[in-house]
Amino acid sequence: MKIKFLGAAMSVTGSCHLVTTDHSKFLLDCGLFQGSEALEELNYQAFDFDPAEIDFILLSHAHVDHCGRIPLLVKQGFTGKIYCTGATAEIADIMLQDSGNIHEMDAKWINKRTSRSGQRQVQPLYTEEDAARCSQYFFPVAYGQCFEINSRIKIRLNEAGHILGAAIIEMWIEDSGKTTKLVYSGDIGAVNQRMLNDPTLIAAADYLIMETTYGDRAHETQQESGKRFLEIIFKTVARGGTVVVPAFALGRTQDLIHELELFYDHHEFHQNQLDKVNVYVDSPLATDATAIFRKNAHYFNDAIKERIKNGEELFYFRNLNFTKSIDQSKALNENASPKVIISSSGMADAGRVRHHLKHYLWKPKSSIIFVGYQAEGTTGRAIISGEKYVRILRERIHVSAEIYFLEGFSAHADKNDLLKWLSGFKEKPKKIFLVHGEEEAKKTFANTVKRILGFDCTVVEDVSEYSLDDDALTVDGIKERIDLKNQINKLKDNLGDIHDELDNLLAIPGVAMSEAFPDEKVEDLEALTRDLKKTCEELKIMIKN
Repeated sequence: MKIKFLGAAMSVTGSCHLVTTDHSKFLLDCGLFQGSEALEELNYQAFDFDPAEIDFILLSHAHVDHCGRIPLLVKQGFTGKIYCTGATAEIADIMLQDSGNIHEMDAKWINKRTSRSGQRQVQPLYTEEDAARCSQYFFPVAYGQCFEINSRIKIRLNEAGHILGAAIIEMWIEDSGKTTKLVYSGDIGAVNQRMLNDPTLIAAADYLIMETTYGDRAHETQQESGKRFLEIIFKTVARGGTVVVPAFALGRTQDLIHELELFYDHHEFHQNQLDKVNVYVDSPLATDATAIFRKNAHYFNDAIKERIKNGEELFYFRNLNFTKSIDQSKALNENASPKVIISSSGMADAGRVRHHLKHYLWKPKSSIIFVGYQAEGTTGRAIISGEKYVRILRERIHVSAEIYFLEGFSAHADKNDLLKWLSGFKEKPKKIFLVHGEEEAKKTFANTVKRILGFDCTVVEDVSEYSLDDDALTVDGIKERIDLKNQINKLKDNLGDIHDELDNLLAIPGVAMSEAFPDEKVEDLEALTRDLKKTCEELKIMIKN
């Protein structure tokens, strides 16, 4: 048996692992790469296998970095079943169609921009129609049920505590005359969440593939982040500002609605302030996902089930508004009154939130709150890293708003919860493969596991294949090419920033006179020049190596 780590190997996104036995080929997830331009280009490269030869897919959950390339797989010949929970099947359907629509709109926008210069027209990765065709292949499996896929493979899906319907997958695979147990963690959630049960502890595995998104740091609790969330809202509204929350349509948006719902219901003391604050969920996808959450109450923890039993309505409170149309979305930025806007995408690289950030990011009275993981190379990552300027919709925007990152709302377990979950194994697995994390997070977590549990971990750093029979790992060397492309793109961005800054200076009346030359602009240019020099030096070293 062989396991090939095709995605979430060099980064957090693009989860896709190919398992090959003497009788079957199947995938663990098939997600989109998200982040830097170089990383996202991998979405357009040919699969490392023939999609028609894949027997089935085991899908851990419905986030697009885990399911987003399934339409491409179907488009190229895959006809097998996609095993997942019922909630994942239902949510993935709308997620994939939304993704297809985004790919169509992006291609249309690029072609409109480049057609006048005679450049080659681009095609969308897949369309909304391509995505809709995938629903026929989903096969729901209940949590805790031992399900026989065929005479030689059986599986069990367990609660992961990540998002609604997310699963930790146990597999018993008969290969070459022996049965091997493989466990795929998918994405593991934090413990003690307000709506979902804790991740299921797994007692045993021969081989484990485990995520490490936050393998190098601890979070504050969801309750602590919730308290800060309300404090930021009140502080921002008091100064006449607007709060913009880039949030994933699936999971984070519903958590934020629930947090506000609890506060609105139980804090009469703040009623006068609350009545003046409208909350807008500006994401058609989030609206549809919230409706699915409401009708899948059996996936929630006992506390939420009790509320529903008592007749309480989920995800509703006074002043909550869902916007659907583009005109309604535009009207939010024309309305000067203080408010809260929750909008996707969560990493601020797509969707309506880009327009809201473009409108509010440069305003000192505003607050921008990030509540989920920000992949390297995304706009969200640049903002929380303290960049003074970011490029949104091809325009360079100054960051003047107050910036917050409330990690307690993250759907991912921190290093302590990851360690707690791993300690649930009664015996040490033969191999533990760490994926779905940045290099530092994976290495730090591997050292922590070794020190505390005494388990050796294999840090997956590149597209690579592990042979269980030979105990050998073969590396493809994709990472070097991605790193080089990232550095070249960084150089391009540095040059673009200098170009924009010079344009701005030349637009200032009297700029030719030294006494009128702004000191702040001189400092900005010096910083940009230093960045350019540093990037060139790093690129030179990479090319030599």
